[in-house]
Amino acid sequence: MQQLLSILFFYRPLVLWSLGINTTLLFFKIEPVIILIVKVFLVFFLWYITNETTAKRKLTFYKNLGISTFKLFSILYLIDLFLSIPFLLILREFI
Repeated sequence: MQQLLSILFFYRPLVLWSLGINTTLLFFKIEPVIILIVKVFLVFFLWYITNETTAKRKLTFYKNLGISTFKLFSILYLIDLFLSIPFLLILREFI
């Protein structure tokens, strides 16, 4: 439970970016499946940037809790999926 709460804490600043990407891409009439594929690449890019810069020190906290970087970013994407799919389906009806 503590690991999940820590992952949610890591995801908290990224929620608005995720919703912004969803809204922007859906505004340009891009299919939700393509949006989710784009988000896979964005999560991979976030992982790469985090590993290659000084932001790697931020991951030390999660490693001390027993959360590997792969586990952190894969669960991060799954949480984003569970939030994005309903948001995309609802927003698609209004745009």
